[in-house]
Amino acid sequence: MVGDDRGPAGFSKEVWALFTLPDFPWDRLAPYKERALAHADGIVDLSVGTPVDPTPEPIRQALAAASDAPGYPQTYGTPELREAVAGWLRRRAGVTGADPDAVLPVIGTKELVAWLPTLLGAGPGDKVVFPALAYPTYDVGARLAGADPVATDGLLSLGPVAPKIVWVNSPSNPTGKVLPAEHLRKVVAWARGRGAVVVSDECYLEFGWDERNPPISILHPDVCEGSHEGLLALNSLSKRSNMAGYRAGFVTGDLALVRRLLEVRKHAGMIVPAPVQAAMTVAYGDDAHVDEQRARYARRRAALREAFERHGFRIEHSEASLYLWATRDEPCWDTVAHLASLGVLVGPGEFYGPGGARHVRIAFTATDARVAAATTRL
Repeated sequence: MVGDDRGPAGFSKEVWALFTLPDFPWDRLAPYKERALAHADGIVDLSVGTPVDPTPEPIRQALAAASDAPGYPQTYGTPELREAVAGWLRRRAGVTGADPDAVLPVIGTKELVAWLPTLLGAGPGDKVVFPALAYPTYDVGARLAGADPVATDGLLSLGPVAPKIVWVNSPSNPTGKVLPAEHLRKVVAWARGRGAVVVSDECYLEFGWDERNPPISILHPDVCEGSHEGLLALNSLSKRSNMAGYRAGFVTGDLALVRRLLEVRKHAGMIVPAPVQAAMTVAYGDDAHVDEQRARYARRRAALREAFERHGFRIEHSEASLYLWATRDEPCWDTVAHLASLGVLVGPGEFYGPGGARHVRIAFTATDARVAAATTRL
């Protein structure tokens, strides 16, 4: 029997929610990809944003040198890795209180985003808040935990509600918008007053393009006022170091929260492979390859922005990250279809929330040759 508190087949509503996750959005792009592939000069794929440039040689060498790994790796990560990450946080993000003991490597940050509400104990009746235009996995993570997903850009609109988790994402995916320190400081104060954990997705932190409004970590003293209590920040090597295939990232911040995550991840076997940990250590210890990659992306960004604006697009936000947030003031799927007819594939803004229904997300992670092809077609 199915009562008021049961879903189909007798499952509880919370368990049934796990079987009713939204369709994987990128599957809907398949027919447009086929159209773009039919172009005489082939497809220019500016949709998913997959890195295409080589993984730096020192990182690959570190992976190979550590490939003889017969024993189990450390869930906590090696001391060398945690110190490398803490050093990067101090050096590149201005996190003066970066503590290697509060660094925990993860198997790519998408995994962490999806499971973090569960790992932090969110469940039925809890609210997980994230931006109105956002990476879809924030919503999925709340659903996997059986919690209530809440998409909003105005925390005050929640009234007296005390959410379990508040996600912030600056620089934003998909819009490239950067939240200034003052805004983030208000979010931190609001959440601390309600006992909520603030989780900051900072995967594009090193890709700011507007010197007047540079990205800032939630763990920066100008934001957190010297305390990491109730705060977590996550970052990834996928875009920074062209390591998307390695599945390598980390979470850091409140030491007590990190230790709680560590204990759960030990039990669940969520462990970054030892060779990948070695590669991560080298990647976070070197800034030169990131500066080189930034220069590549800056060239591609400038070329694509000029071409799309010349083609009649308006670029909004986009002051950071690896995307242009663009519109022709028409339904996003019409824009996707138009560009696919030119052999150019982009991401529909609708994937990120109803507010993106008239925008597309344009990645500039294609090679120089394919970027040049796109600009010519436009």
